[in-house]
Amino acid sequence: MTSDAHREKSLRARWHATTAAAGAAADRDPAPYADRLLTAWAEPQRKYHTTAHLADVLARIDVLAEAADDPAAVELAAVELAAWFHDAVYRPDRSENEERSAVLAERALPELGIDDARTAEVARLVRLTVTHDPAPGDTNGEVLCDADLAVLAGAPAAYAAYAAAVRAEYGFVPDEAFRAGRAAVLRQLLDLPRLFRTPYGAAHWEAPARANLAAELAELSPPQSRGE
Repeated sequence: MTSDAHREKSLRARWHATTAAAGAAADRDPAPYADRLLTAWAEPQRKYHTTAHLADVLARIDVLAEAADDPAAVELAAVELAAWFHDAVYRPDRSENEERSAVLAERALPELGIDDARTAEVARLVRLTVTHDPAPGDTNGEVLCDADLAVLAGAPAAYAAYAAAVRAEYGFVPDEAFRAGRAAVLRQLLDLPRLFRTPYGAAHWEAPARANLAAELAELSPPQSRGE
């Protein structure tokens, strides 16, 4: 079995387990929803926002949930469902991806018999990934946002692969415009007082993420601004 096939099989099993834990009705088949979501995550315009990213976010949710001071404070089913939906709609040339992804969750989850309160929480979490700025005490939001941003803390080679994949998704943007836009995003991230809100994220991911962001920003800067 190829790595892609193994990943898809694992994701399908996880989807079934997560929807059951979230309260899906026993007479509703979650498989067609997995089909549609995995098809969306495999669309050809995606180079970073792929099933590999989905699997990574889910794995990091596991790490953060296990490391939480109070694991019971994390509504794991809602956070995991939000991970599934947070980039379910993704068009690099559009700005309403998160909103459309949240609306998709609001439509799909009740069809599975998942109650209104949990559906609303999943949609709220999806919309939170616009800013990655959970309010103090928003444990669910902290876990999802930290899991989503943990790619920034990868080893240099992994971070370089991530940055290249992001550039590939924006292949339609000319180099100069992309450098300016990407540099603005990196500066916004570096200006945040904290990238990670969970204790685990702050301890393990904050420093390497900032180092990676600063290094990429330096590479994007014109030679004269780097003193060359």
